[in-house]
Amino acid sequence: MASFLCSRNFLSFLFVISLFHVGYAARKLNELVQQQPLLLEYHNGPLLSGKISVNLIWYGKFKPSQRAIVSDFISSLSSSSSSFPSQDQPSVSTWWKTTEKYYHLTSKNPSSLALSLGKQVFDEDYSLGKSLTDKQIVELASRGEQINAINVVLTSSDVAVDGFCSSRCGTHGSSPSSKNVQVKGKSYKFAYLWVGNSETQCPGQCAWPFHQPIYGPQSPPLVAPNNDVGVDGVIINLASLLAGTATNPFGNGYFQGPAEAPLEAASACPGVYGKGAYPGYAGDLLVDSVSGASYNAHGANGRKYLLPALYDPSTSSCSTLV
Repeated sequence: MASFLCSRNFLSFLFVISLFHVGYAARKLNELVQQQPLLLEYHNGPLLSGKISVNLIWYGKFKPSQRAIVSDFISSLSSSSSSFPSQDQPSVSTWWKTTEKYYHLTSKNPSSLALSLGKQVFDEDYSLGKSLTDKQIVELASRGEQINAINVVLTSSDVAVDGFCSSRCGTHGSSPSSKNVQVKGKSYKFAYLWVGNSETQCPGQCAWPFHQPIYGPQSPPLVAPNNDVGVDGVIINLASLLAGTATNPFGNGYFQGPAEAPLEAASACPGVYGKGAYPGYAGDLLVDSVSGASYNAHGANGRKYLLPALYDPSTSSCSTLV
């Protein structure tokens, strides 16, 4: 399958990540310049709905503190606004509500999507080695539950994955169930995504704006809200890919452009995290008075996160929390 790298002429990119589709969508290295938002067309495919567990498959060695950053983020997606006092707005759950607008466009009686933290699977012994192919990513994703679930594969900073850093920071897609599950007589597909920790391999590409970019305008890196450049970068990519998974889980949901290289809910707004964003500048963000860290969303357990802008189908524009 053709990659977004070739179709968008990768040699012309500046330095920030976006999404692409290779039979699935992928977090790509892309230009920071924000183009005029396009209408994301609905291609009549199913969206994820109902109660969905987000299962985390940890491949390689992660610190307990790193796992907590990610698991708290997943838990924050389903937190109601009443769970946070007024000073804890804007929140992760407020950011996620933008994806609900896609469901209202799909049906007059839209179904809802409720995400919750599911099971966690650990492979600290690198059972498939330290250099993985796309096929092996799917194999790892298959270790999670395959019904009413999104399986998230997270690879540690010492694991190489085909295309990682050179053309992408993560992927999302779907795969036939390895357990021969059938729904209404048809083979069931489960949704999955993968994100790599770029801390030692390519933080300038996959953890911007928490690291100096390799290309484009050179502005000082921002302080990461959880004091972990690699994992705070993982959160940005994970958030983008979750939004793409919810609104285009099987390659026939909401997207613009060719199916093999689509723009999705987050990739339609590359490099934008707050109002006033421009190349080399993530936007006007909140700053922690103690740590100096930049963020735009509050999460569970007092967490702070930096989340990407999402395309708002009701306004045909990129929506930011701040």
